[in-house]
Formats: sequence, structure tokens, C-alpha cells
Amino acid sequence: MAKILIIDDDPDISEAIRVVLESKNYKVENAGSGEEGLKKVKLDKPDLIILDVMMETGDKGFDVARDLKNSPDYKNIPILMLTAIKEKTGLDFKNEAGDEAWLPVDDYAEKPLRPDQLIAKVEKLLKPLG
Repeated sequence: MAKILIIDDDPDISEAIRVVLESKNYKVENAGSGEEGLKKVKLDKPDLIILDVMMETGDKGFDVARDLKNSPDYKNIPILMLTAIKEKTGLDFKNEAGDEAWLPVDDYAEKPLRPDQLIAKVEKLLKPLG
């Protein structure tokens, strides 16, 4: 059973994602901040991370993604960036997803994401792990 870590400071969003993922038998952990998320990655080494952008700061998720992808121990953990940054700022980073320097994530989606879309993205990212 794959372990998924949700790093998001909005408990309602985290809980909604958790319910969807647990309905598909994923083991889900939550972290309410970027710093807490980094600690949980080190402790639990999840199979997938779902990461928000705007947490302690407006761009904390970018820092977390870069920290993880720059670490030899965690760089292969897929990251799905799930954010409402476009809605809140007008900025759209979808085309930057995968850029190693700027936005080193494996997939990117805007909130809200329908449950079937979330599951499809999660399954696609976990597929290479077998």
C-alpha cells in the first residue's frame, strides 16, 4: 500500500484529499506546514507527496520542492503540486512544472481538483513505482 504525504496548511483541503485517497486504500499522512512536511518526509519516506504552494509564505511549496529534489535521499519521490495560486495571484505555473531550478515537481494541478482527476494523477505518478 502506497504512503502519500499531503503538505498543505488548509485542514479542510487536506481532509478532503485524505478521504478520496483512503477510499482507494492509500495510507495518508498530513503535514500542516512546509517545515512539518520536510520532517515527515525524513521520518516516513512517503511514496508520493501532494504539495501546496502557499503555506507559511506565499511560495513555501516551491522551497520544499527544491529542498526535496536537491536531496539524494528524497529526489526520486514524486511530487504533485496541488495549489490555488492561479486563483489567488493570477500566476499560472503549469508550464514551469518539471523545471529543475524553478519548479521541480512531477505534476501540477490547480485546486479544486475533482476526485477522479486526483486519483488519475496519483496513479500515474505511482505507476513507475510498481
